[in-house]
Amino acid sequence: MTEVAEGVAVARDYYDSEEADSFYSAIWGGEDIHVGLYDTTADIRTASKLTVDRMASKLGAISGRKVIDLGAGYGGAARVLAEEHQALVTCLNLSSVENERNRKLTEAAGLSERISVVDGSYDAMPFEDESFDIAWSQDAILHAPDRLAVMDEVARVLKPGGLFVFTDPMQADGLTDLSALQPIYDRIHLPDLASIGFYRTALTERGFEVVEIEELTGQLGKHYARVREELLSRKGELGLPDAFADRMAAGLSHWVEGAKAGQLSWAIMLYRKLA
Repeated sequence: MTEVAEGVAVARDYYDSEEADSFYSAIWGGEDIHVGLYDTTADIRTASKLTVDRMASKLGAISGRKVIDLGAGYGGAARVLAEEHQALVTCLNLSSVENERNRKLTEAAGLSERISVVDGSYDAMPFEDESFDIAWSQDAILHAPDRLAVMDEVARVLKPGGLFVFTDPMQADGLTDLSALQPIYDRIHLPDLASIGFYRTALTERGFEVVEIEELTGQLGKHYARVREELLSRKGELGLPDAFADRMAAGLSHWVEGAKAGQLSWAIMLYRKLA
């Protein structure tokens, strides 16, 4: 098994596990698995929806536009884009457990004609060249063993003039001592994180231009702190094994500490593919 294939398998096995599904579906309300915006709320589900709204607001009118959601999770963002903005959304996600919940929620919302859910990985997308008007991703690309392969695929499937809007938990640009982030690297089973500079270089080399980068690193720390607080207060209710809950709480603390120390970054990034 190649390193990339092994990395994909590790991520799939984790998100398909009963413990992970119970944790993510309960803490985030079964809709989203991404960083929220907490300036006006302390509720994780509300904060997560605010991130979707902020990202969507940067795209302009997208009615009838074809969107690919990379690492779509439970499909919360896709349902917002389809219902509130009348987009046509394809969810690409490697977890069969998450995808099944996504399909059920999408059907219950009456959005199955506007949303399709595809099992697959974003570093080898099963789509034709120039198939989509917009690529969307929230806090998913950090798990890719080969992030440059993901950028290649985004460039391939987007039409000229297409938009790529995404967020990702990243390490700060210019960070020289990476040892403090080793627990995070160990947690995601990869040697590093990307950075704002990494994405700017990679996408520029692939024929994209920067439209906007909105740095919101403070929200990263707030988010992981809130998730940790919610986990610890509800772990008995959720029936999570102590070992899983303790390991998750410790992992969340590393993100909180890294954000406070200026070692991490998080941003809403918008790029346009040039003709």
